[in-house]
Amino acid sequence: MTETRERAAARPQTHPTLPSLPALVVGQVHHTRHTPMRHTFSHRHYQWLLDLDEPPRLPACVRPVASFRPQDHLAGAATLPELKANVLRCLERAGIPAEGVTRVVALTHARVLGHVFDPMTAYWCLTADGSLRGVVVEVHNTYGGRHAYAVRPDPSGAASVDKDFYVSPFNDTSGEYAIRFHLDAERVSVGIRLHREGELVLTAVVDGAVVPATPASVVRTVARHPLMTQRVSALIRMHGIRLWARRLPVQSRPAPSEESVR
Repeated sequence: MTETRERAAARPQTHPTLPSLPALVVGQVHHTRHTPMRHTFSHRHYQWLLDLDEPPRLPACVRPVASFRPQDHLAGAATLPELKANVLRCLERAGIPAEGVTRVVALTHARVLGHVFDPMTAYWCLTADGSLRGVVVEVHNTYGGRHAYAVRPDPSGAASVDKDFYVSPFNDTSGEYAIRFHLDAERVSVGIRLHREGELVLTAVVDGAVVPATPASVVRTVARHPLMTQRVSALIRMHGIRLWARRLPVQSRPAPSEESVR
């Protein structure tokens, strides 16, 4: 990181007005593999935006398609306060002071009929005056592994971090992620670019409009995007099979390591 970027990252980033939470983020997920062969797709997508101090209180009829378990994240916390503490611990491990952080806002998937797979969960860590202290990005792979990256975005929402977790069988653990975050009352997005030796390898973006999570809006969204997390799991495997069939080289999977958040 250059000296200029260090100075920019040190300046507090004040967030615009945030939406009333909980909320839905309804839009698309886009992915492009740029090299060694091009493969691109976009799919309809939704996630939830939650304050970890204020879990959703939904009618019993909606809970089968909108349930949240802190055990699904990071070090497997038993409660949401423990999950929040784990998020702040991730900041501290990365050298980002967690003191003064009062609010953690998570972009995540809910369990749908008991199933969840969350390739990426983002946790915005905010101070009492709305300043952004840092963001923790939790990544899961289809082998049951998970890893957390903690970054301190600059005032434009940009950050970078070395890749050190095996996600796709077609990419090893080398390279650097360039990440851009956006969070306001109307739109939420996380864009990730993987660079290796100066070359853009892949781009992944989740982007959507903020919709208040009323019982009616949850039912409408689930009806338009049925079995969301099951679709995520199935589509990841479907695109992997397509790449394998096109003979994209498979990279060896390293031995499992202890979760970075433990």
